[in-house]
Amino acid sequence: MTFAKTASLAALLLLPVTTARASSDDAWKQFAADVKSKCTAALAGQLVKPKLVVDPTGSEHFGLAIATGEIKGAKGQRASFVCVYDKVTKKAEIGSELGSDTLKVTIPGK
Repeated sequence: MTFAKTASLAALLLLPVTTARASSDDAWKQFAADVKSKCTAALAGQLVKPKLVVDPTGSEHFGLAIATGEIKGAKGQRASFVCVYDKVTKKAEIGSELGSDTLKVTIPGK
């Protein structure tokens, strides 16, 4: 087999791998956006303008995020919540309020 044929064959074999990886990157970005959206909705009424950080891939079964912000109706008081997103049902649930005396979370602004 000539070098040109070998190089062409190698390029063809690698094409599906690079295509799959690109779609996986897009899929993970979409996943993270969905986790953020669903967790933000689950926090409605809890925090004023919550900031979230999303684990990019989560665990095997769950998407994971941490939200923090000012407690709605309690000016100056901050709290954080853990949000769990079920990858099958696509529903999010939040844990109980973790006050700043229990957990202090700082998420850099963008």
